Amino acid sequence: MPQLTFLPFGEARRHAAETVVVDSILPRAALTLAHWRGAPTPTAFQDDTSAGSVLRAIAASVPGLQAARYVTANHFDVDGFVGVWAALHPEQAAAHAELLRLVAVLGDFREIDWQHPLADHALKLVCWLNAEEKARFYEPFGAPARRRREDEASAEKFDWFLPRFAEVLQNPETGRAAWQPEYDRVRAAVAVMHSPATQLHRYPEIGLVVVHTPAPLPYYALFGDTAGCDIVLSCYAGQRYELEYKYTTWVDLESRPTRPRLPLDGLLAQLNARETSGQPWAADGVTDTGPLLRLNGRRLSKVQRYADPDQRPIYPSSITAQEMEQTVAAFFRQHYAHIGPRRYWTWDEVRAAGAAIG
Repeated sequence: MPQLTFLPFGEARRHAAETVVVDSILPRAALTLAHWRGAPTPTAFQDDTSAGSVLRAIAASVPGLQAARYVTANHFDVDGFVGVWAALHPEQAAAHAELLRLVAVLGDFREIDWQHPLADHALKLVCWLNAEEKARFYEPFGAPARRRREDEASAEKFDWFLPRFAEVLQNPETGRAAWQPEYDRVRAAVAVMHSPATQLHRYPEIGLVVVHTPAPLPYYALFGDTAGCDIVLSCYAGQRYELEYKYTTWVDLESRPTRPRLPLDGLLAQLNARETSGQPWAADGVTDTGPLLRLNGRRLSKVQRYADPDQRPIYPSSITAQEMEQTVAAFFRQHYAHIGPRRYWTWDEVRAAGAAIG
């Protein structure tokens, strides 16, 4: 397969017919390999992650990869980066395909099977990417605060990471100084998640999992064991709560059907009617990458909402944990009663499902 060259997204617009676009949409691209809802990814290469789509295309020696000259993405995140790197290094990517899939899923969905023999390796790679990104550039979703466009600013991240990733992939010890702090924090949190201090209540019929644990935790620990569920209610000591639609309902999952996101106005009304703390409940819209419902003591920025729960304030409610869980479960049971799970919802269909609940 001919060697591709990474091209920043702005430049790629002028060379679309020669460009493979990863984890993004570029009109008239030679090939799109993205799990974004509505992306024109060929059916044979659809995957839960964009990196997974790239790995499928590599395995199939797809003509679109053979004919292209460039590869691009309009933002930098773990999944998109792994996909771009794989397209640039197909032989190495094929040799490490299972590990790279774990890295992409952990990076995007924050899910991982901790019993998998490559789980620890995947965590080190994701922590290395996160740490170096924040130390050398800016945090995810941080470009607008610096008055920069993400599709332009992220090119600097790709330029730095692309020639360095292979070394850490093959020998994580070379990046230990960077990944160790976050790795230790996540591993300590995983121990809490797997201890008697934490209880998980699963409601598979509505795709909900309720986590009761003493204090807010990093996402990789909090969501690690939630594969197969799309909504997480986190209940912490002191009657502190957050409800989140996972990123699994923003993209097109290939591996399993999902239910459409629903607007949470009705749930907000119920909670606000019961809340006596003086703080209002608020929620993000369904098109947000990870909509949160929480007591809105101080409105969070996108950077704060993407950051780990243990890195943002979570306010105490007057509602008990039992009442919170029952209220949330009843809301989704009622409104998903006549909405079955399936694959490949369009955003118009998601909005229509929300409008139908009134």
